[in-house]
Amino acid sequence: MIKKIKIKGAKFIMKNFIKELRTFIILWSTQSLSQLGSAMTGFALTLWVYEKTGSALQTALLSICSYAPYVLMSIFAGALSDRWDKKKVMLVCDTFAACCTVLVLVLLKTGLLMPIHIYFLNAINGLMNTVQQPASDVAMTMIIPKEYYQKTSGMRSFSNSLITILNPVLATALFAFAGMEIVIYMDLATFAIAFTALLFWVKFPFGLNGGTQEKEPLLMIVKEGLRYLRNHDLVLVLILFLAGVNLVASAFDAALPAFVLPRENGGEKVLGIVTSCAGIAMLIGSLIVTLLPQPKNRIRIIYITMLISLGTENYLLAFSRTPVVWCLAQIIGWLLVPLMSANLDVILRKTIPLEMQGRVYSCRNTLQFFTIPIGTFMGGFMVDKLCEPVMASASADGLLTVLFGSGKGSGAAMVMFILGVAGTAVCLGFGRILQKYEYTDK
Repeated sequence: MIKKIKIKGAKFIMKNFIKELRTFIILWSTQSLSQLGSAMTGFALTLWVYEKTGSALQTALLSICSYAPYVLMSIFAGALSDRWDKKKVMLVCDTFAACCTVLVLVLLKTGLLMPIHIYFLNAINGLMNTVQQPASDVAMTMIIPKEYYQKTSGMRSFSNSLITILNPVLATALFAFAGMEIVIYMDLATFAIAFTALLFWVKFPFGLNGGTQEKEPLLMIVKEGLRYLRNHDLVLVLILFLAGVNLVASAFDAALPAFVLPRENGGEKVLGIVTSCAGIAMLIGSLIVTLLPQPKNRIRIIYITMLISLGTENYLLAFSRTPVVWCLAQIIGWLLVPLMSANLDVILRKTIPLEMQGRVYSCRNTLQFFTIPIGTFMGGFMVDKLCEPVMASASADGLLTVLFGSGKGSGAAMVMFILGVAGTAVCLGFGRILQKYEYTDK
């Protein structure tokens, strides 16, 4: 009898959960599917460019071109997002991104595709994402009840984890057996599903687009976002801390292909597996987030999780020679990321007033993500111009060879070690500052 009551109670809770989050579930699931298609294309293009050039720096330029406009224009994009219809912004940006993908397909089929074309189209995609991101963030805040912030953050981390798992595996398989074209066709199919769902089945609450903000000058809106951050130390310090984390993480992302692809026991398939392990770790971490109760100290969780992640993954990769250890390093490095993201998300959504979120998030994007193109360039430059030449001239029985191995890829291993030291320093330094702040859920 008791079991029947528990089952009925669980069914009622689940039914009520789905009812209250119906709009979120539709938007989240279809947009995640579209993101999977886009991620597959991005991964396949990374393989294509490295195959054509053999350069970590030229491959890293793919990410740099995506993030540069995002960083430069984000501070204005949030202000525009506060003025414009959120749904229309998302539809238009998705359409532009799809057009860029179609253009890549046309250039590929005509034999005219070159890395410079991809750099240019990635820049356009980055610009579209700049405008879409704050609109999407504010829309999510409006359609999610406050009591579900942590759970929905876990759900979004869950989908991001699945994307990280599936995109390298699917992209590598399709790229190897059917070529670049089939990857792009999959991307366009997922875009069509997400676009249709957003257009016909997703309705945002009335009043989502502000109203009074339309009368405010653009620069005034931007200044208000910056002023808010200046007057709220905790939010600003957290953003700057994540900027430091992003610097190290983006340099790592640039070095990872150069670390795995040239090795005798590496290659495209191994890179896909290693990258997927990050997604598996995030998937597990996301499930943990949805089950955990609200923590007593969200701030401490944020910097301790990043200390564990950055303080272990880079060192394991730097000193290891086997794919099994590389996979283990990825799992350790990414397992706690959803926990950090969920707690940061709750602090921002509950601290920043709804009517300010678009402009503040845009300022946050500029400050938090400006280090990504810098780190990406730095990682590629360190591999190609500094560490690989150093390792090429190192003696066969010298200390550097003992630590990082020999041949192409050993320079990337040295970069991993340097990034491990830098990541540990960032977390310890900001950890001392963040310990001074207190935060409680409202």
